[in-house]
Amino acid sequence: MNVRRLIPAAALAGAVALGATALTACSGAGAGTGKDGKLDVMSSFYPMQFLAEQIGKDHVKVDTLTKPGVEPHDLEITPKQTGQLGEADVVLYLKGLQPAVDKAVAQSGVKHVVDAAKLTELEVHGSSGHDHAHEGEAGHTEGEEGHDHAHGEAGEDPHVWLDPVKYAEVAKGVGAALEKADPDHAADYRKNTDELLGKLTALDTEFKDGLKNTASKTFITTHAAFGYLAERYGLDQEGISGVDPESEPSPARMKELQAVAKKDNVSTVFFETLASDKTAKTLATDTGLKTDVLDPLEGITDKSQGADYFEVMRSNLKNLQKALGSK
Repeated sequence: MNVRRLIPAAALAGAVALGATALTACSGAGAGTGKDGKLDVMSSFYPMQFLAEQIGKDHVKVDTLTKPGVEPHDLEITPKQTGQLGEADVVLYLKGLQPAVDKAVAQSGVKHVVDAAKLTELEVHGSSGHDHAHEGEAGHTEGEEGHDHAHGEAGEDPHVWLDPVKYAEVAKGVGAALEKADPDHAADYRKNTDELLGKLTALDTEFKDGLKNTASKTFITTHAAFGYLAERYGLDQEGISGVDPESEPSPARMKELQAVAKKDNVSTVFFETLASDKTAKTLATDTGLKTDVLDPLEGITDKSQGADYFEVMRSNLKNLQKALGSK
């Protein structure tokens, strides 16, 4: 079972210093503001957009490169978006998730760039939680079944926002970065960050309590995006297609998952809203299992089970409780 050691209390404090490091800027100069007096923030995709909106509130104007309904991993940047990116006061992205964004940001010339991947520690996760190299052990095993789908720097899993504790670390770093970019409103950014951290702490508690006692600890999902969440709450993630939701699983992997479902009393195969559910339904049909949604929260659409990050995360919790047999 994936078990994570508790993150030291200093981790969130450290994110402030990381925020300063992650923010590249001309020394001693804050960012300019648009005609409306607001800080122009360009985010790479929804989880970064949500942080900017929650922390910046009335002081920022937030846009995103990944429009609703677009699968972030497949994003291609248009010339128009490249222009908009270069005109932003602050760019907020997560390096390693979207190669096209990484390239565009590197070429943008924007003075204030926040890389969320530097605000928390990334880890390597594979498709199978059962053979994961646990935190605290010497390194991670490469080349095993399911470990060839990882992406990001050195194969790290970028889906940190699905762990409320890690997302809080990123939020604190983003808050510190906005304070540096727009010092005139630093007190407001600090206040808004604290409010958001309180909400994320409450969400973490809901997940801990809600998943503490379940009949099964294993869940199967088309998109192996839930490695951090699984570790945080003592679960085992079995991904059908690895961290790339569009990759096709091998016949051997499908056969292995059928065995896992039987052995670990799995009741449900999860799929997501932004990618095809074909593979999930095929596996569910072959094994006699149900299907349900587990949303990796890479975008909000009218198909999402909630209007924002917190609503969708609570829907995910409810669906996991139902699938795992919460007692």
